[in-house]
Amino acid sequence: MIRIWAIIERDLRRFRASPVLMFMSTLMPIVQLVVLGYAFGGNVKNLRLGIVDEDHGVPAIKLKEMCQAVSANAATFYTVAYDNQAEAVRDLRNGRLSAVLNIPPLFSRKVLAGLNPEIGYIEDNTDQFSSSALGASLQQMLGAFNASTIAPRVQAKATLSVVEVYPYVPYIQYLLPGTITLSIFVSAMIGGGIIFIDDKARGLHEGYLVTPISKFELILGFTASGVIKAVISGVVLVTIGSLIAGIPDPLNVFRLARLFLLVVMTAMALISMMFLLVVRVNDPLLPRALFGMLNTILYFPSGAVYPINGFPAWMRVITKIDPFTYAVHGFKEVLLKGTGIGAVFPDILFLLGFTLAAMGLATLLFRRTL
Repeated sequence: MIRIWAIIERDLRRFRASPVLMFMSTLMPIVQLVVLGYAFGGNVKNLRLGIVDEDHGVPAIKLKEMCQAVSANAATFYTVAYDNQAEAVRDLRNGRLSAVLNIPPLFSRKVLAGLNPEIGYIEDNTDQFSSSALGASLQQMLGAFNASTIAPRVQAKATLSVVEVYPYVPYIQYLLPGTITLSIFVSAMIGGGIIFIDDKARGLHEGYLVTPISKFELILGFTASGVIKAVISGVVLVTIGSLIAGIPDPLNVFRLARLFLLVVMTAMALISMMFLLVVRVNDPLLPRALFGMLNTILYFPSGAVYPINGFPAWMRVITKIDPFTYAVHGFKEVLLKGTGIGAVFPDILFLLGFTLAAMGLATLLFRRTL
């Protein structure tokens, strides 16, 4: 333990001498949480909807008034009147409109006759987020328009009664578990990967090779020092991130204890993975290129940004072996649902097994030679 602690102390002293590095490794995930949380979590508004009225009947006027009501209240879109469809479609193609609503001739007559008339809807489908928001708003408005007609006295309709188990979760809160995991990964990348390779490139490891310390003690010392740095970063993100995201009761002692356990287990898994990947690497430029690819491969398929169920089959295979997946799931269970250890025990078990396997392989691959 004395030899292992000497490695830990030396690595932590060096890390303490670089406060800017510590600050940036913690600041970057916080900035990402705030920017992505509010950039993707808001409702799409102020879209431009062109309306072409070729009917001018009373139902058509009523439909346009309902569009103006949406514009004045929900502000999902605001309307622009056109005399003909060709001009409206030309502005749609030029990017001045998001969609065109065309009320055809004889619309009012068909409505009054109960003939279920169709309304032309031309959308710019290159922006799926805007087109989906606009289409959903118009469908809801048409539902209210159709319900305004006189309905039969007896209706056989099934309705859905929605019961929400948890309070409303804004997207910034949904993004927080992945941001905490990313913060730990950044610390693992810097403290467990890049610094390790830089030491080898500078010849500092030659000092370890003349000591009686074993390969396992070296890997354990490097891993332990990296875990300490990653845990500090994770704890800061858990505390500050919960306050920024508006997590209810963010300073609950029992929840913080469960989160701390998850932070430690995640840090151990990611640091061990870093040493396994770089244990035979000597080129200091290779890890910097590798980590950018790892960030994409591990972070996005983990369910941190989008639900795993929406992934194709080949990507779901990656999620089964991705430690990010289990870390993100564990943080979501504790942060968003307030569950106990039992709910995240499988995640902890996987992270522990992943750590032991990665450390074992790294020890076997480590060479006590120059």
